[in-house]
Amino acid sequence: MSQDLIRVESLSKSFDGKPVVNNVSFSVPLGSVTVIIGPSGSGKTTILRALNALEIAEVGKFSVGNFQLDFSTKPSSKEIAALRSLSGMVFQGNNLFGNLSVLANVTEGPIRAQKRNRAEVEAEAIALLGLVGLGEKLNSYPHELSGGQQQRVGIARALALKPQFLLFDEPTSALDPELVGEVLAVMRDLAQKGWTMVVVTHEMRFASQVADQVIFIDKGQIVEQGKPEDILVKPSAPRTKEFLARILGEF
Repeated sequence: MSQDLIRVESLSKSFDGKPVVNNVSFSVPLGSVTVIIGPSGSGKTTILRALNALEIAEVGKFSVGNFQLDFSTKPSSKEIAALRSLSGMVFQGNNLFGNLSVLANVTEGPIRAQKRNRAEVEAEAIALLGLVGLGEKLNSYPHELSGGQQQRVGIARALALKPQFLLFDEPTSALDPELVGEVLAVMRDLAQKGWTMVVVTHEMRFASQVADQVIFIDKGQIVEQGKPEDILVKPSAPRTKEFLARILGEF
């Protein structure tokens, strides 16, 4: 069995005194895909953002390999920067720079933030854009691309930072239905290549096909977690059954 790359212990986060994430613990084995599902406002995106310190939890511990962060002792800016260097994040909106070409969007982070050699970074970026099916769009600009293509550029941009794991925050939620498949296909390919991924999504078919574990969140807590064939096909918790009935029309 693979060793855990990510470990989350007793994570809690509140907004304006209202608990949004409450005592959440889970682990993500190296090279595996964890899918987090749950109703809107359940806290799943807050959990994901805490893994990249975009949200700073009040309580809890988070570790990636040998790197550890204790949120209860207020992480320093250096610790937060170290954590963010470990992950690549793909958001609901692609957040591309409209004034930069596709190639420049992918190389911007490694060149400016990581101070890496431009020629080396550009060669890697070209290969990554080929990986996501956009090798012919190097010199295009974001406004010339479809929503699905823009999101695939966002994935290439995350990969260009050479992270240890990838975070996806509902990456297909803003796309037209006919464009969803092309983004999910890239994510399936990354999973097959052994990337460690944590994905917040409503795409239950993707979860059933790609996830190694599924975590169902409701009201800031883990209701149920396990293999997709257990959580999505034969859930034990009444709340999980109720949620899936609304999403899938089952149970």
